Amino acid sequence: MASHLSPCCQIIVVLLCCTLCCCNISCRNEAGEPVDWFIVYKLPLYKIGKVGSGVDYMYMDSSTEGWQMSKFTVNISQGALWSTLNQLYMGKTYESNSSVYALYNDAPPNMDYIRGYGHTKGALLFDRTQGFWLTHSVPHFPSFPEEGYIYPSSGKFFGQTALCVTYQYEQLLRIAQQMAYIYPRFYNCSVPDAFVADLLQLAQICGGTKPPLFSDKRVEHLSSVGGEKFISFVKSERFVDDIYTGWVAQALDADLLVETWQRVGHELPSNCSLPKHAMNIKRIKLPWSDQFKSSYDHSKWCVSQAYEDQVTCLGDLNREKAQMWRGGGLVCSFNPLIYKAFRQAVDHFISC
Repeated sequence: MASHLSPCCQIIVVLLCCTLCCCNISCRNEAGEPVDWFIVYKLPLYKIGKVGSGVDYMYMDSSTEGWQMSKFTVNISQGALWSTLNQLYMGKTYESNSSVYALYNDAPPNMDYIRGYGHTKGALLFDRTQGFWLTHSVPHFPSFPEEGYIYPSSGKFFGQTALCVTYQYEQLLRIAQQMAYIYPRFYNCSVPDAFVADLLQLAQICGGTKPPLFSDKRVEHLSSVGGEKFISFVKSERFVDDIYTGWVAQALDADLLVETWQRVGHELPSNCSLPKHAMNIKRIKLPWSDQFKSSYDHSKWCVSQAYEDQVTCLGDLNREKAQMWRGGGLVCSFNPLIYKAFRQAVDHFISC
């Protein structure tokens, strides 16, 4: 006799299928299929004792159980980044009145650099059901929608990271409020009239106006469509401090090992002046890759030093004095899979 699901179970299955079905806006995996979240780590051109391609990358999502070397390169129209952004490019979604999108980068593609914006890079695309928030560290990326997917040649030199998470509409409204604090440079965006009442601050930024703030920093607890928990920390330029030492390490009650671009003469030293410390990672080692130095890595991430804390954050800001005066943020996770992947990548750090 064939077994049947109870009505309650049938409803749950239908809801889960609809949440990540092929027709909904979402992060996409290496095969172009909907996925709850993914992380990309683009490898630098120069590694210790070796020169690579500058376009190879590691990939991870909830199904991979850790890093895997992508069979694609980041500069071709295949793979997770292309599949995700192509939802905006394909079929001129960017001209639709039924969805919201924003591409932001303090160093936009084919445009002059302008001071005053947050040191932050990413993309938003969503409708009234759901969509994705992509944060990354690549200057001059993503390309304008009418140009299609183009990975900049300047993005080949350094290591880069990207985090994509699929959220329901209600969560994206919260993310939109975070945008006001980091004040990103929206170089291409659309907030149709039907969305403005829900997304006033996003519409203001899209229109070139800086929204008023009621504090200098903000934290938001987020949940992906699949129930994965994330915490978004954002600070404005009025919070003049190193975000890692002065806020996130203390808020999460964890000593942090921090990987950011370490330009000689500009980096902040490892800091143990507060109860929880922030220490600079100097060398990284990913699976199937040669070691590389932080000076060749433009990514911004940190992990808890203690394994029991299970903290991993990816974000916008370098541990650099000038960036204490810049807006930016971190998206943090307590996922053990993500933590293990990044913690094992720490090859050498500088204690206080």
